[in-house]
Amino acid sequence: MTKLQVNAEKKFICPTCGQPLRRVEGGTLTVVNGKVDMSATLPRHICDNCGVFYRELLRTGYYDVFDLPENEKRQKTKRIISTGDIPPTILKRESDGKCPCPRCGERMNFVEAGPVQIVNGKPDFSNTIDHFNCPYCKSVFRKIVGTDYFQWSEK
Repeated sequence: MTKLQVNAEKKFICPTCGQPLRRVEGGTLTVVNGKVDMSATLPRHICDNCGVFYRELLRTGYYDVFDLPENEKRQKTKRIISTGDIPPTILKRESDGKCPCPRCGERMNFVEAGPVQIVNGKPDFSNTIDHFNCPYCKSVFRKIVGTDYFQWSEK
């Protein structure tokens, strides 16, 4: 049990890291292991930094701390650059065959060129040239013909 402190903006702050807590209103009743879970209807104060949430105990002003379920943990929001703001860039594979994505900063996979494939009875030329594919922001960077530069591509 802990009593949460309030910052100058009248928001609760995390006692562990000092970051402001995000308030989430209570949801609908849920059934857990065949029993009704009334605690799901209570508001929660979530610390995305620590991966925990606080729930008030019987309107006493004291809060109990719980770990956030894995499916509710938010990934830290990253800034994804607009595709129109990305100039042609030289991309080099590192020792693991990956390189940083110019759009989101995560690690992109290198896809080697292969033969033309038939998809639904039609030729698919999308993998006939070496390119980088980012699994995080779903970006594809294809090589500009005759240069060492790569440019963002729609597919």
